[in-house]
Amino acid sequence: MTIAIAPKSTLYERDLNLWVEDTIAKLKAGDFQNLDMENLIEEIEGVTNSDKQQIENRLQRLIEHILKRCYVSSPDYYRGWQVTIVNQRQKLTRLLRQSPSLKRHFLESFDEVFDNALKIARIEYDVEFSDTWQFSRDIDSMLNVDFWE
Repeated sequence: MTIAIAPKSTLYERDLNLWVEDTIAKLKAGDFQNLDMENLIEEIEGVTNSDKQQIENRLQRLIEHILKRCYVSSPDYYRGWQVTIVNQRQKLTRLLRQSPSLKRHFLESFDEVFDNALKIARIEYDVEFSDTWQFSRDIDSMLNVDFWE
């Protein structure tokens, strides 16, 4: 028995890049009546969700490495952890400069992200990490302060 697969019917389903180019052209031309609004809204929502996810992922990685640098006594690893800290801070700074409204998400997600980072750090190292974040959690501190000094 053969099952026929229905061909993709919309431009969005057939070729996302071509759909984006077509949508941009329609927007520039003011051809709002012929926009694929349902998929346009979905794509725009996807952008903001992606940015929020990126904030969470980078903040988690930052916290993981700050925890390691502060609590794990392994001088041979300090430089690598600090490089990761600098990288994540730079990327977070760029994201927040590009979309300042994401600062709210940074702060709102901090506790959950800290808990996830702590779980990972505890799996990696058998060290007594504090159950709570012991340092300043404001954005400026998180992006600039070397808490281990």
